[in-house]
Amino acid sequence: MNYLRKKPLETTERPSNLKRELKTMDLILLGLGAIVGTGIFVITGTAAALTAGPALILSFIIAAFSCILSALCYAEFASRIPVSGGAYSYAYTVFGELIGWLIGWLMICEYLLANASVASGWSGYMNGFLEGLGLGLPVALRSSYNAETGAYVDVIAVLVTFAVTYVVIQGAKKALRLNNIMVFIKFGLIALFIGVGVFYVKPENWTPFAPFGLNGVVSGAAVVFFAFLGFDAVSTAAEETKNPRRDVPRGIIGSLGIATLLYIIVTLVLTGIVPYAQLDIKDPVAFAIRFIGQDFVAGIISVGAILTLLTVLISMTYGLGRLIYAIGRDGLLPKKLSQVDPKTKSPKNATQVVGVVSAVLAGVVPLNKLAELTNIVTLLIFVIIAIGIIKLRKDFGEPKEGEFKVPFVPVFPIVSVMVCVYLMVQLSLSVWIAFLIWLTVGVIIYFIYGYKHSELN
Repeated sequence: MNYLRKKPLETTERPSNLKRELKTMDLILLGLGAIVGTGIFVITGTAAALTAGPALILSFIIAAFSCILSALCYAEFASRIPVSGGAYSYAYTVFGELIGWLIGWLMICEYLLANASVASGWSGYMNGFLEGLGLGLPVALRSSYNAETGAYVDVIAVLVTFAVTYVVIQGAKKALRLNNIMVFIKFGLIALFIGVGVFYVKPENWTPFAPFGLNGVVSGAAVVFFAFLGFDAVSTAAEETKNPRRDVPRGIIGSLGIATLLYIIVTLVLTGIVPYAQLDIKDPVAFAIRFIGQDFVAGIISVGAILTLLTVLISMTYGLGRLIYAIGRDGLLPKKLSQVDPKTKSPKNATQVVGVVSAVLAGVVPLNKLAELTNIVTLLIFVIIAIGIIKLRKDFGEPKEGEFKVPFVPVFPIVSVMVCVYLMVQLSLSVWIAFLIWLTVGVIIYFIYGYKHSELN
């Protein structure tokens, strides 16, 4: 039995049932929609207060460097294998079916947990907003199941997940048009914060610059690393992109580069306005504006932040729907999941499954202990993709003219592996146990269903 049988290297844009209508800017905004969310509006404050102080900008640079190494690997794969499925399709081609399936299984976990976490977070903001209007929901309907508090289901999280799923089913262009609008609003909020806040910066707040020392800077990098995740969603859009060989690498690197610049500028202004020790709060950007007495501007930023968190939900639902479509087309999941709606030219069945499972997770399952699972899953995917570039070069040679090329192979991929493994080692034993359980379930599904139904069988 051949568990490592490989898909042929697809070096040309394959005929697709999906509609090719996306360009570079659509992909950059898709990546930014996934990356720039809770990272810039939440993590910047707690990371500055508890781990790195004003030196958090160095933490962002270190984390960005490690992510850029991974992004370069994704960019070469996307240029040389321009098909749907992202890392799943790349691993299937280079390492074989079992490894490809396990990467796909890990990506499903990553995207589902990201979806459910954002929906739950959005629900928390919205419940607070409704409470302020005197329209708060009863406790039983406000959060996921918790017998101690009397909570049973998070109704708002379920409803927003279904609403986003409906939008994504309407087709790539329509879904990403909404995403693009939200991203521009998000940029407007960030520009408003920077434009107002820069006049209140006090350089003395940057002293001491690194109160927690070098260890704090490195720990901060481990925390904010996860603020950059989501750029890989761009690679799942290859079969809906007009020129995937050129545009997908640009989308991956462009979105990551812009996000890095935004994180650094916002962190500088934030720690320049408010002493870092006071930033251990859930809404540091709005808090900083309130701190300088600009309450009206703070209110605009708070409401806008709630709305624009939806971009993460749109990007992740879109990416996961395309991933499951690709896996279903290969036969490792039921073929019905690869059916394309003739009207919208989108993988309707796959996206509906994503919506239902995400809604159940967000509405019923307590996610506080599962959230860290996203971290280890993503890091392992990055490790395999980095090793995959070395094997891609060994098996298929150098990229052709016009294809993206990772510089300094194998040095850059090896450094990427070392950084990701180091960050994985920092995670707790309970996270590793949850990870191994998820991986074991994936192996069982492959042997019971996937191997037998695979298109390569």
